[in-house]
Amino acid sequence: MKVMPTAIPEVLILEPKVFGDERGFFMESFNQKVFDEAVGYHVDFVQDNHSRSSRGVLRGLHYQIQQPQGKLVRVATGTVFDVAVDIRRSSPTFGKWVGVELSAENHRQLWVPAGFAHGFLVLSEFADFLYKASDYYSPTHERGIRWNDSAVSVDWPECDSELVISSKDSDAAALEDAELYD
Repeated sequence: MKVMPTAIPEVLILEPKVFGDERGFFMESFNQKVFDEAVGYHVDFVQDNHSRSSRGVLRGLHYQIQQPQGKLVRVATGTVFDVAVDIRRSSPTFGKWVGVELSAENHRQLWVPAGFAHGFLVLSEFADFLYKASDYYSPTHERGIRWNDSAVSVDWPECDSELVISSKDSDAAALEDAELYD
């Protein structure tokens, strides 16, 4: 597996080895030992999630204030622009974001550690988005940062269709008003 750093050291792009021929391809999408070596510590994953979204759907920026979730995300079908925002007040990269295109073709994965808000925009007709989470989903602890908050200024790519954003995400807090990590 190839490990590529981002502008925020804790957020990593992981590129598995893909073996392909005329029959198709094979890749090891997850190996606990290799993953732990890549991030530098052991992570227990307790939940796998799968969502499907249409072109223009923007989900995020989500996090849990208690039971924080680290997420290992990838795309099985389609293409998304995936974003992680550092929301740890004591971090030197607080309020900064990184984004990467994840697709079925590039097989890349993004490690979004606990302490980060996460979101994505679907760029293809539809996308199947898969992620492993390091803690269980807890609706009472779920929080969000507004996707277009000027304090964060995510540079979302142009999309060939109108954005589709849930009212929960549209009404999310600005970074300055959000409940964050220390």
